[in-house]
Amino acid sequence: MESDFDLLEHWRNGDRNAGTRLFERHFKPLYRFFRNKVGDDAEDLVQQTFLACVQARDGFRGDASFRTYLFTVARNKIHQHFSRHQRKQGAIDFGVTSVIDLGVSVQRLLAQREEHRHLLHALRKLPVDLQIALELHYFENLSGPELAVVLEVPEGTVRSRLRRGRELLREALTELASSERADSTLTSIESWAEEIRDRVLGPKSP
Repeated sequence: MESDFDLLEHWRNGDRNAGTRLFERHFKPLYRFFRNKVGDDAEDLVQQTFLACVQARDGFRGDASFRTYLFTVARNKIHQHFSRHQRKQGAIDFGVTSVIDLGVSVQRLLAQREEHRHLLHALRKLPVDLQIALELHYFENLSGPELAVVLEVPEGTVRSRLRRGRELLREALTELASSERADSTLTSIESWAEEIRDRVLGPKSP
């Protein structure tokens, strides 16, 4: 089976079939990445991310997996998306500003369990880069070294960001429910990850 990077190179050289195969391999995780941040704009940002990968021939240094390369491009796209829509307010500090602070309303996340709805809403109350770190860690199972590549920080900083993210997430959950319910939700994140990413954050069936 051809590697992701082989398919990308073929796509760059005009092979549309290679592009289709690469898109099918990675569409769902990319869609999930954007879904809890931009709602219905997720599919458009997926398209933009793949296009950027095709156009940026020198963007990959060869020291990361294709998945981390793809999420690095996706993180840049989400930053650009918010910056473009908040131009009048000046530069955005993504280590401080949340999706909710930016006035983004994410509709139609059909989570049946109340805990899932609270968790997804609480994640949107975190600074954008902390939301990205936690969601990639829990929903996409990225390791510390992989997150370091995507977030463009040392691995030690990743650990501190995950720790800080969980602290803020607990505070946000406590605002939405009791502290006991918040603790229960935090404890259950890993066990719920598969259900949330497939049933709630995944693309709708045609």
